Amino acid sequence: MNQLWRDELTEDEADLLIAKASQEIRKRKMEVPAILFLEMHKPLGYIASQAMITFAPFLVPFIGFDNLNNWSRLAANRRNIERLIDQIAQPQMESLTPMESAT
Repeated sequence: MNQLWRDELTEDEADLLIAKASQEIRKRKMEVPAILFLEMHKPLGYIASQAMITFAPFLVPFIGFDNLNNWSRLAANRRNIERLIDQIAQPQMESLTPMESAT
């Protein structure tokens, strides 16, 4: 168990988690609140990842050990938070482009 949080996420694992999170956010039409939340709490990402590890005994029954491990490693890197924000905002930026060209 000590070995699990030592390894960082690979790019493929991070891409998969970011795509999954952005898809769930878009499915619920929560793009704007999610972007605002992530931008406001970006500096606290590492602290949040450590809190997930601290509260693992209470969180694992609800979300599973592998999910907790992956999401805590994702939140530990600020670059991943930036990538998630970009992934969430990407479809909105594409939808604004045709409107701008029509005016």
